[in-house]
Amino acid sequence: MTPSDNAIADVLLDLAHQRGVGKTFCPSEAARRLVDDWRPLMPEVRRVAATLDLMTTQKGTPVDPVTAKGPIRLGLPG
Repeated sequence: MTPSDNAIADVLLDLAHQRGVGKTFCPSEAARRLVDDWRPLMPEVRRVAATLDLMTTQKGTPVDPVTAKGPIRLGLPG
């Protein structure tokens, strides 16, 4: 069963606040907390992340979490 958008958002925001401003995390960390078979959930995690007040970067450059190809990092805006 796919987690709800609210469940995904809660985990993303929890991880962001645990790390604090200036620190980032991989969205796969959120997916792994939600389901055992986490890889298929990644597009949903990225989609929900795009709706939240989180910064998304790739190699330190801001990107769109939905359209970015390859690994991204999420964190609280500074």
